[in-house]
Amino acid sequence: MLLNKLLDLVKRQQATNYSGMPVLELEQHKDHGDNNALPKLPVPPLQQTLDMYLRCMEHLVPKEGYRRTKALVEKFGAPGGLGEFLQSKLLERQAQTDNWVYDYWLEDMYLNNRLALPVNSSPVLVFPKQTFGTSNDVLRFAAQLISGILEYKALLDEQALPVDCTQGQLAGTPLCMQQYYRLFCSCRLPGLERDVLIVQQSILPQTQHLIVACKNQFFVLDVVVNSQRLSETELLTQLEKIVKRVESEEERLPPIGLVTSDSRAEWAWVRTMLIKDATNRHSLEVMERSLCVVCLDEPCGVELTETGRAMQMLHGGGCCANGGNRWYDKPMQFVIGMDGVCGVVCEHSPFEGIVVVQCAEYLLRYMKRSPSKPVSAASVGELPTPWRLHWKCSPEIQGALASCAERLQRLVRNLDMNVFKFRVYGKEFIKKQKMSPDAYIQVTLQLAYYRCHGQLVSTYESASIRRFREGRVDNVRSATAEALAFVKAMTDRKSSVSDSEKMKRLWDAVNVQTNYTLLAITGMAIDNHLLGLRRMAQELGMEQPEVFTDDTYITSNHFLLSTSQVPTNEDIFCCYGPVAPDGYGICYNPQVDHILFCVSSFRDSEETCSAALAKALEDSLLDMQDLCLRSSTVAQPPELSLQ
Repeated sequence: MLLNKLLDLVKRQQATNYSGMPVLELEQHKDHGDNNALPKLPVPPLQQTLDMYLRCMEHLVPKEGYRRTKALVEKFGAPGGLGEFLQSKLLERQAQTDNWVYDYWLEDMYLNNRLALPVNSSPVLVFPKQTFGTSNDVLRFAAQLISGILEYKALLDEQALPVDCTQGQLAGTPLCMQQYYRLFCSCRLPGLERDVLIVQQSILPQTQHLIVACKNQFFVLDVVVNSQRLSETELLTQLEKIVKRVESEEERLPPIGLVTSDSRAEWAWVRTMLIKDATNRHSLEVMERSLCVVCLDEPCGVELTETGRAMQMLHGGGCCANGGNRWYDKPMQFVIGMDGVCGVVCEHSPFEGIVVVQCAEYLLRYMKRSPSKPVSAASVGELPTPWRLHWKCSPEIQGALASCAERLQRLVRNLDMNVFKFRVYGKEFIKKQKMSPDAYIQVTLQLAYYRCHGQLVSTYESASIRRFREGRVDNVRSATAEALAFVKAMTDRKSSVSDSEKMKRLWDAVNVQTNYTLLAITGMAIDNHLLGLRRMAQELGMEQPEVFTDDTYITSNHFLLSTSQVPTNEDIFCCYGPVAPDGYGICYNPQVDHILFCVSSFRDSEETCSAALAKALEDSLLDMQDLCLRSSTVAQPPELSLQ
């Protein structure tokens, strides 16, 4: 089997990292978080990637299309052909950069995407529902949260954050920490054709500020005064000033935050008009240089189920609720609602979800400990009054705001969200079957989708490649031929497939999924490599190779299932929208005795229904449990059981 051969190759390569540095030297440096001590991301062998690409797509496209694709791939990979030339250029790029795919990947995944950020791109973390008796309770919660943010930021500034390491059977390998250092110093700027991610140098303590959004107005809150960080009590005082001012002022500025919820090209056009005025330029600069945004939300007026809270976090309820009380270009927006809906909205381009989870869990633990560290008013001096950002909106900008509001409302109405907790069993049961919980759940997703739609489709499962310098993610392609064989056996109405055969096919599917995951996290998956070859041809001014204009390649990148495992230790969960108009976004959080699923789709697609897929997921998990319990077949466990 091809994947088993590749697995053997990876195991052999693990004796030495890909930059040639012995593992022993890497271990010596791991505690210091030195990014240069990490190996560079490898460029996989060309033929290996092409063979795996064909294997991944053979069962997902029509036979005639596959035959054409195979011929194009063979031509591309022929000795002395175009593929080998582009591969040589990628190897040169690898030698000259810390991470050969990073810029290509960032642009392709995020910066070139013209869709609006809410729902389409920005994931959210939903905190446990809070119970606030009064508005002062809300502000006390906000002050404590901000105090935790500043504590976490201090750890980053001092480079005192412990280095993350891999877990499971590959435990102990240090991971790249660079994403953490983009949490509070980044901003995504809109462009007409491509956005720009700005990562600023460390901001001096005396200029540190964050933005507080309240009733669609934005206030600048200095969190360091006279070189002293404000205490929790002082932060509360400042927040009270902001709320009092908003409530006492009759004049409200337009909800300018709505423009950041629009498509990137539309927002870029509005921004070019805004910066013509000096007041707007200054406000934009202050906003974009802030540490983060804290959004004090009005009650959203919807049922506060997990599903309702998830939708509120994803889009703010639209222009009639809290949709304008946001600035989506900022990577970290902490939402605190009067009705107890709280969490984090993340602009995804600077970092991955696990980094935000680590930060959020630190903050929640900080707040449980309630470690207030007061700074006396005498040492800080008189606190400056938080000031409001001002905007001058021409009739053109006013018209654009109205259009933004309309489009956001359409997005709000279109989102079909279903958050449910499968309580029958969790990862403990799966581990007792000697299977990887993640691989098992991915096979379950394939079964559920097949039951709803009668086919398998290109599936994206993010896999971290942080063991390499500047590593982000690659894709585990879960819609394998082995998964298809299993789901067909499980859905055979004639019941002609025995339990022992079904169990064998389940093991085959789980084994292949587990092995592909190992390949992905060790830099040997296909998606980044194919992207690099395609972008290298573009960079060299060459005509796009046919292998990348082929229908099969287009199908391979149309991810009707976009999935991600985001496990948490605190009572929070992650969710996001679909990446295709006719697809699903599925985030799952396996716990010991239950699994939380967040299933999203769009209502205007006749092909999708989040509730139907959620029901199919529940049925599939039950059926797979029944199969495992009643099967008398003792199958061999996979060679590796990843967490």
